[in-house]
Amino acid sequence: MKVDLIIRHAADVDTECLVIPAIDKGEKDKPAGSVLTAEKALQDAAKDLFASGELTGKPLEFALLYRPAGVKARRVLLVGGGKEAKFTPNDLRKIAGLAARQLKAKNIRELAIALPSGVHFHPDNAVRAAVIGAVIGDFDPDTYKSDRKDQRLNSLTIVAPPGSDEKLLHSAIEEGRIIGESQNFARELVNEPGNRLTPTILAERARKMAAENGLDCEVLGADQIKALKMGAFWSVAQGSDEPPACIILKYSPAGAPAQPILGLVGKAITFDTGGISIKPADGMEKMKYDMAGGAAMLGTMRAIAQLKPKVKVNAVICASENMPSGKAQKPGDVQIAMSGKSIEIINTDAEGRLVLADGLTYARTKLGCTHLVDAATLTGACVVALGMVNAGIFANDDSMYERFQKASHQGGEKLWRLPLDDEYRDIIKSNIADIMNSGGRYGGAVTAAMFLKEFVEDKPWIHLDIAGTAWIDDAKPFIAKGPSGVAVRSLIEFVRSFETHP
Repeated sequence: MKVDLIIRHAADVDTECLVIPAIDKGEKDKPAGSVLTAEKALQDAAKDLFASGELTGKPLEFALLYRPAGVKARRVLLVGGGKEAKFTPNDLRKIAGLAARQLKAKNIRELAIALPSGVHFHPDNAVRAAVIGAVIGDFDPDTYKSDRKDQRLNSLTIVAPPGSDEKLLHSAIEEGRIIGESQNFARELVNEPGNRLTPTILAERARKMAAENGLDCEVLGADQIKALKMGAFWSVAQGSDEPPACIILKYSPAGAPAQPILGLVGKAITFDTGGISIKPADGMEKMKYDMAGGAAMLGTMRAIAQLKPKVKVNAVICASENMPSGKAQKPGDVQIAMSGKSIEIINTDAEGRLVLADGLTYARTKLGCTHLVDAATLTGACVVALGMVNAGIFANDDSMYERFQKASHQGGEKLWRLPLDDEYRDIIKSNIADIMNSGGRYGGAVTAAMFLKEFVEDKPWIHLDIAGTAWIDDAKPFIAKGPSGVAVRSLIEFVRSFETHP
């Protein structure tokens, strides 16, 4: 998608469709819609809709007008952003996503979005959000349909009022494009079926992305994984005919301080049957998405390489299948992790924490990472606790959590902190080994996090359980059904925060 900037009165822009945000300025039970523009022609175009109550400014409510008087655009799409006091750049992101999806469906290939006036946030934040939203909204998961038609948007124009800072807004456009495209890169990976994205193919995709963006990339194969004594990782991989891959990406910009070194660790189970503790057949096809944590880290590294913050970042993506076979590990087995800890296998479907355990240890001991973040579609228990709205976040350091919370707010992603009280450690004690890989039914998201905590030692650490938010079962007005690319935007903002606030 080509993205341009025009500094002009929005009513004077000749385009297939001009998008105007609207808000609700009314009282609790008395909605009163208003467009976020000072231009009289656009206010007049919308006034009858507001007067009739057909449009109130409620979130994602929309109306399409054709050739309104005094406006050069052939269509004007009015989209609600909710209450005036609560309107944020993330609401504008959703408006842009809705506009992209609505217009694509009508075979409209270009749109212009007028920056809102009279809002409390800066124009560059508005521009960035609008571009991200449109790029994300332009994605569809129909990769393998034989009758697939190219319905992508050709162009997006951001319309800024006269007097705007052109250099600042161009920079915001580029940032928005990079972030949106990197989130879509992660979504493309998650969307791939297991037979077309094995660990080996994922490693090839990572190598290609790294080469295109100037990242160092190394891939450890089965022999190297075993030589490093990554017994937890290998225990998952041993049941599959497909070899595992430990993908290591490094970003070390010139001029970056020696520390911090951020470590991003992602679970990438390219297909998860559950192993010997096999999953039910119903819904198992979705288990291709069990590499969404690893995909999020790859998307983040792609964006970081292009945005170029002055902070060192390494990523470790542990890729494997989890299959039942004569070679697969069994419940009751004991495995020795890279750190030397012994693990009693209670449930072979609790495999994500095993690969992450060795990934975290590798990032800490081999790459010298001083701060660790992992992301994984880790537990159904987190989905039970938080549904499909919030991802779970765990932290062993309050300042680290506060930094990530701020980053997630900037990225417009919803997270909810869950506990790491010491009492939960007792649930995963083993009689035969140091720890068990499953503590049973109760508190499953927490005990999984407590398991991972064993492998970070004293490093500040964040764990993201994205099991409920990495896949969208029902399309939303601003994003297609399927992979969401969750955590990419938050991770990008988190990394960048170390440049501005070391």
